[in-house]
Amino acid sequence: MPVRRKLWRIWVTLIQGHKLDTFNPMHTPRNSRRESTAKWLLAALLGVLAGIILNGLLGSFRTDIPARARDITPRGDLAGDERTTIQLFQRASPSVVHITTIEVRRYSFSLRATEIPKGTGSGIIWDKEGHVVTNYHVIKGANAARVTLSDQSSWDASLVGVAPDNDLAVIRIGTEASVLQPVPIGTSSDLQVGQNVLAIGNPFGLDQTLTTGVISGLNREILSDNSRPISGVIQTDAAINPGNSGGPLLDSAGRLIGVNTAIFSPSGAYAGIGFAVPVDTVNHIVPQLIKYGKVKTPGLGIEVAPEQILRRLDMEGVQVMRVLPNGAAASAGILPSRIGPNGRLVLGDIIVAMGDIAIRNKLDLFRVLNQYEIGDTVTVTVIREREKKQFKVTLQELSQ
Repeated sequence: MPVRRKLWRIWVTLIQGHKLDTFNPMHTPRNSRRESTAKWLLAALLGVLAGIILNGLLGSFRTDIPARARDITPRGDLAGDERTTIQLFQRASPSVVHITTIEVRRYSFSLRATEIPKGTGSGIIWDKEGHVVTNYHVIKGANAARVTLSDQSSWDASLVGVAPDNDLAVIRIGTEASVLQPVPIGTSSDLQVGQNVLAIGNPFGLDQTLTTGVISGLNREILSDNSRPISGVIQTDAAINPGNSGGPLLDSAGRLIGVNTAIFSPSGAYAGIGFAVPVDTVNHIVPQLIKYGKVKTPGLGIEVAPEQILRRLDMEGVQVMRVLPNGAAASAGILPSRIGPNGRLVLGDIIVAMGDIAIRNKLDLFRVLNQYEIGDTVTVTVIREREKKQFKVTLQELSQ
């Protein structure tokens, strides 16, 4: 039986042995009150005595061995793959920046304006001129942005250009070239599933965070911020969380192979599936953003109707709702929705193929257009009043 329980029973036995009565001085005779007071004093003394005995017994179980820190076991050399990862991070991290977007709120009847942080993301130093590549959705809707370099210096950024269809944007900071370390550029066309990759970014505002993994899949397709398909996307299991957007995905040589852009997660946090825009796409888009501030995209010069219309008719394809005046489709003879001679609405031409590729919906149309350049001539097959017709269309420039 434990010592404390034994002492407690001894103390209770002593108390019960004296058969202490309830003490009520207002309703007992004077002698009874004196007797009760004596009994209570005896009980108190017995309690103190029990505490002293308990403390002494517990003290007898203590040791006199002094507490001290454990001896350190020598670690030995780092493993080869650890040294490689550390060296890659040390080389690449100066090329990664932390982007804070800012919303400027101006108050009515006042000249006062307040800057409020809107969100955070990551970016990649592209060149010595101060251009920084990030995702379009990182800077979308912001009035201003501030870039923090790896040395913790902070710089105001100006917008250079955006490519919403590819979820890419370029901003620029005005700092000395000597403090800028552009990221080495790799290729994405020769990647293989299983290659080691590293992601560096600022998840949840924690700057210069490294995660590692492998390429889990290639040629994935995700939707951009404006619902255009981004093809050839890299899938990785390297942890990518909110704030990693715009940061680099690197190969084992420390070269940029993609720009981290999205995650697949029911909860909004890391779930093992992340996506990156392939560097071949980035290397094609970014020079245009720097030079023109936009991407020159080939198009037909049309506006398409909502897909629900054709679904109700149980038809596939893309319905032309409007053609731009003097545009590529208008010059080729493609017709939009219009009012017929009898006053009824006549549906526009329904595009069902471009070249030899079938067009079932709007995403198919965008995929095919991405394969062409401005000025290319393509055969467009349409259905007009239940008959198939073909037109030669010279693709025109469309600004994103």
